[in-house]
Amino acid sequence: MAEPGGGRPVTVSDVQQLVRRKDEIEAQIKACYELLEGQKGVGMHEPLVDAEGFPRSDIDLYQVRTARHNIICLQNDHKALMKQVEEALHKLHAREKEKHAKDEAEALAEAMSQNQSLPQAFAKVNTVTPGSPASVSGLQVDDEIVEFGSVNANNFQNLQNIATVVQHSEG
Repeated sequence: MAEPGGGRPVTVSDVQQLVRRKDEIEAQIKACYELLEGQKGVGMHEPLVDAEGFPRSDIDLYQVRTARHNIICLQNDHKALMKQVEEALHKLHAREKEKHAKDEAEALAEAMSQNQSLPQAFAKVNTVTPGSPASVSGLQVDDEIVEFGSVNANNFQNLQNIATVVQHSEG
């Protein structure tokens, strides 16, 4: 798994490995509790001495003390491991969220570039007569015409198309 100070990013398999380790610890804790139950139901807090203060003779004291010790150690390990799992999940989700945001931004940029690509010009202005309607409207030499009335690069065949639009627009 990735180290807190850097290193490689956390992967799903890293988290799965931590969860497997957590399951192993939980199984060991359960086995220790079962061992305590097998000792006349002695749990984690039952006294190991009788009413007179002598060690109980009806249980294996060594086994009970060892099981209790192991449970405490395993619970500490479990707690630390759960913190690692939590941190790993946060890192994994943060990375996925960052990746998703980056993918969305790239998709948006691509869509915008496709939508904002300039329409194709079908004619280029060679001359503009001073005082003409074209000159008055601001048309200049080397301007490119992308649309004139209903004529554009998709339906332009020849200059007669433009003349037809002008004839229908005169009034």
